[in-house]
Amino acid sequence: MKPVDDQEAERHKAKMAKRKAVQDAEVAGKTIEQKGLLIVNTGPGKGKTTAAFGLALRMLGYGKRVGVVQFVKGAWHTGERAAFAAFGDKVAWHSMGEGFTWETQDLKRDIAAAEAAWAKALELMADPSISLVILDELNIALRYDYLDVDAVVAALKGRREDLHVVVTGRNAKPALVEAADLVTEMGATKHHFAAGVKAQQGIEF
Repeated sequence: MKPVDDQEAERHKAKMAKRKAVQDAEVAGKTIEQKGLLIVNTGPGKGKTTAAFGLALRMLGYGKRVGVVQFVKGAWHTGERAAFAAFGDKVAWHSMGEGFTWETQDLKRDIAAAEAAWAKALELMADPSISLVILDELNIALRYDYLDVDAVVAALKGRREDLHVVVTGRNAKPALVEAADLVTEMGATKHHFAAGVKAQQGIEF
């Protein structure tokens, strides 16, 4: 261990005491005990859906129910879907996408799938037994105008006060960002795909 003399230890203690006072004052200034949050995970980097499912796991740890609607990902097998199946009816999981738009190449079909997924999202959001709803890749449906962004944002803003909602996907619409309580932009500093490495089981799916 690095040697620490008494003077250095005292300086550190005084510095941390000042920092604690600042932190305590900031926390004391927050007066809203509970609020359903609208959270947006966007940006070109990896981890948007993964972060959302981390919140789902945290919610499940408190015995809460979670709803998931996947707007793009279809019926293919993923590790997270298999894992959440172990929680039984604590997780209401709906994979309603049919793949990325460049795969389907069918605009009417893509719009119909997005509309069906949004109807399911509204159903889950209205269920008082669900504490967290994850709208995976909703940003993609909004980006391609499969859904009306104003109607979607209005519904999200009008959700019940205790419901948390997480929206994932690149290119979040400005109106959604404005309405959100928390927005995280995932950056793309480096990705193994650029080096020719295919999607890895347990990492990408």
